[in-house]
Amino acid sequence: MKICIVTPAGPKLRNGNRVTAARWSRFLRQLGHEVLLEESWGGEEPDLMISLHARRSHPSIRRYAATCPGRPLIVALTGTDLYRDIRSDEAARESLELATALIVLQEKAPEELESRHRAKTRVIYQSAKPVKRQPPAKRYFDVCVIGHLRDEKDPFRAALAARLLPPTSRVRVTHTGMPYDEKLAERARLEVSENPRYRWLGETPRWKARRVLARSRLLAQTSVMEGGANVVSEALVSRVPVVASDIPGNVGMLGENYPGYYPVGDEEALARLLYRAETDGAFHEKLEAGCEARRHLVLPEREKAILGSLVVEVVEAGSGEDRGLYLAHGRKDAHKADEVLAEGRLSF
Repeated sequence: MKICIVTPAGPKLRNGNRVTAARWSRFLRQLGHEVLLEESWGGEEPDLMISLHARRSHPSIRRYAATCPGRPLIVALTGTDLYRDIRSDEAARESLELATALIVLQEKAPEELESRHRAKTRVIYQSAKPVKRQPPAKRYFDVCVIGHLRDEKDPFRAALAARLLPPTSRVRVTHTGMPYDEKLAERARLEVSENPRYRWLGETPRWKARRVLARSRLLAQTSVMEGGANVVSEALVSRVPVVASDIPGNVGMLGENYPGYYPVGDEEALARLLYRAETDGAFHEKLEAGCEARRHLVLPEREKAILGSLVVEVVEAGSGEDRGLYLAHGRKDAHKADEVLAEGRLSF
């Protein structure tokens, strides 16, 4: 079938939305579909449109729904959609109403939606290819922060935590990411000059960011708002343990009982967590075990299978009124994918 994927992130950007859109395009083409990837809907009438970002893609969502009222529309919700925009933005709320089905990226996300929208919501964890782990530095206990410098990411929290560590600590924070404005860039440069435990590499190609991850003993995911971070998926699949802010977007990725959370915005608590991970081998092993327990959720074939089944399902169902069927079928599809993985019928 013909599928249009709309993402407001252009091809020159390497943010989460663009990475997700490109990966879904690849999966759907592998499943035999014809896929057009656009920044906004260009007017071609596909069998299905998938749109990332309820607010920013709203003009495309609205025009498509008006032009193709009998054709299905899937809207994938970002962190700013879920945890900000659908509470205050009329455009984002209208996108929820127009959607035939909704995609969210972690298990806590449906809690943010009204029950009538939860009924048409599918949880699809973002997948990643593992990086080959590299021998860690002996002189340092390397912690990486991988993400653009923007307020939602709380980008300097790990650097502030590193300042609080005792002199005996070997923690070094390496941060890769593009600054969203010059003010953030200047702050990063100042932090580098004042904080010997902090390195900022600026915007780097994806292969270099993955190499940083491969050599790290921990990933620090410090966001104040997150729909389901790609970088957490990369850490899980690569067996790099994570310390994370206790926001729903991280808890939905790592699980309720994961031991590596700190209160969002609290650098003192994060410093204690980093120091414990560095000095307490048993605790570091608990972090590894907690991540290993979630690793199956972010394997590529699982994501492809569930996305593919949703696409077929919504097209076959058309624009019928029984929108509650999507979540129920989604759970079955997810369990089926997990059973296939457990039986060893997929290889990576």
